[in-house]
Amino acid sequence: MSIWWSLHLRREAASVPLARRLLLGTMETAGVDPDVSYDLSVALSEACANAVEHGGDTVHGASSEAYRVTAYLDGEKCRIEVTDSGPGFAFSATPRPARPDAEHGRGLGLIRELADHVHIGQKPGRAGTVVSFDKILKWRDDAPLMAV
Repeated sequence: MSIWWSLHLRREAASVPLARRLLLGTMETAGVDPDVSYDLSVALSEACANAVEHGGDTVHGASSEAYRVTAYLDGEKCRIEVTDSGPGFAFSATPRPARPDAEHGRGLGLIRELADHVHIGQKPGRAGTVVSFDKILKWRDDAPLMAV
């Protein structure tokens, strides 16, 4: 069975827990192992926080006030994409680790630790950043929607 949903969220801090709760509710209803659900929810929170903080500089003369979150549970995998319309940034395959005393800069590294595969890029022909990540799912024994 496949489940997918997409949210168009305002770039406000309150949108981050909303997206996280929706993901956790979807995973719990589907029967995904709670540890896997938690890892993905933390990664989603980090990606959303980055979109809220960095994803809304002026684009083509208009301020971007929103970002999009899409989640796909398909078979044995969950894929999450967070897309903003900000200015983007220079991507590095081997990001510099944040200093231990830094207040910012740990989010993408944390996403890389929690997910099985991470891609950070831009949509062709569009401003903004796309953070997509996926993880192989584990299911509870009583999972109603477990992949066969």
